[in-house]
Amino acid sequence: MEVEERTQKPLETKEKTNTYYFIQGIKACIPTIFGYLSIGFACGILSKSCGLTFAEAIGMSIFVYAGSAQFIASSMILSNASIVSIIATIFFVNFRHLFMSAALAPYFKKNSFMKNLSIGVLLTDETFLVAAAEGVNRKKINYFWMLGLNITAYLNWIIATGIGVMLGSIIPDYKVFGLDFALTAMFIGLIISSIKGSLKTNKAIMIIITSIITLILSTQIVSTSAGIIIAAIVGALIGVVIKE
Repeated sequence: MEVEERTQKPLETKEKTNTYYFIQGIKACIPTIFGYLSIGFACGILSKSCGLTFAEAIGMSIFVYAGSAQFIASSMILSNASIVSIIATIFFVNFRHLFMSAALAPYFKKNSFMKNLSIGVLLTDETFLVAAAEGVNRKKINYFWMLGLNITAYLNWIIATGIGVMLGSIIPDYKVFGLDFALTAMFIGLIISSIKGSLKTNKAIMIIITSIITLILSTQIVSTSAGIIIAAIVGALIGVVIKE
């Protein structure tokens, strides 16, 4: 009996710890919930206006799960763009996820491939910012914390898109309510909170300023979409080069 109790106790402690971290990840996602709701709602309305059915719009949120890509795809579907051009555009728009995954990879290098895959497929711009702040402040990111963060955001996005599709016929233009600015406002809030909670404020400010200058200069030569990608790459490179 004593041997069984000794072997079971560590397992119970581990399970409790994992649950605790998972719940903390859910709580960490709360600041992004309203942003996800508004953007997902707008995405659902746009999907409805483009002629997508409820199942098609929800399917896109489940399998694509990328706000900017879904907005672009819906607009391109409306303009009768080819499937190849839609796929190519989404690929380049989401190329930034390669840099986000690379930035978080050191925190999960001891995990198995399947665990890292479960994190990577649900990583978004918003969850990346929250996770990056967690990594900077605590010097580590727990797998179950990240899982709670990602799953909460994922389910929230699907629900918000579904509501937008159902109410799409009532509200044909989401811009009337300023929902098109919700994503920008959410990013501003997340960036400010991550900088505020970080001791590396000077480094963060330098990256932001460099990215903004790069974006302004690059858009004078290339398209805005390409300029955003260039600014993101330059900002990521600056973050790597700058010494701690």
